[in-house]
Amino acid sequence: MERILVSACLMGRRVRYDGRAKTSADARLATWREEGRLVPHCPEVSGGLPIPRPAAEIEGGAGGAAVLSGAARVLASDGSDVTAEFLAGARSALAVARSHGIRLAVLKEGSPSCGALSIYDGTFSGGRSPGQGVTTALLEQHGIRVFTEDHLDEAADYLRTLDT
Repeated sequence: MERILVSACLMGRRVRYDGRAKTSADARLATWREEGRLVPHCPEVSGGLPIPRPAAEIEGGAGGAAVLSGAARVLASDGSDVTAEFLAGARSALAVARSHGIRLAVLKEGSPSCGALSIYDGTFSGGRSPGQGVTTALLEQHGIRVFTEDHLDEAADYLRTLDT
């Protein structure tokens, strides 16, 4: 059975920067949970960040690939550099995915770790720019397809191709 890496906050775990969850009520996630497919993970917590913690964004909205290459940093709203923790969390997510043979992930859109289509723009003003978070960029570099919680139809279609 194909396993799916999923953002822990989508599964109701209170791991977000503000100490809250972003629980998804989507029936597909509930079904996949019942089937034992889901592997919840929070890269930011596994990378060593506390709950709660200051919000973080990639400087200049540069995207996860720029962080992975050393061309951009992840900064917290208090000005601290949390790049090392985001990189450690991304590596942890990749290790978890590899240990379970995971080829598909459903991650929280907008997050500087998990965003797949957009991330916050680095100004802490609520603005977004197109791009991926650090974990998503690393997973995709290693052949793991990442979908957002808003694109579960596409994730389900891809899962069907993996299950055959």
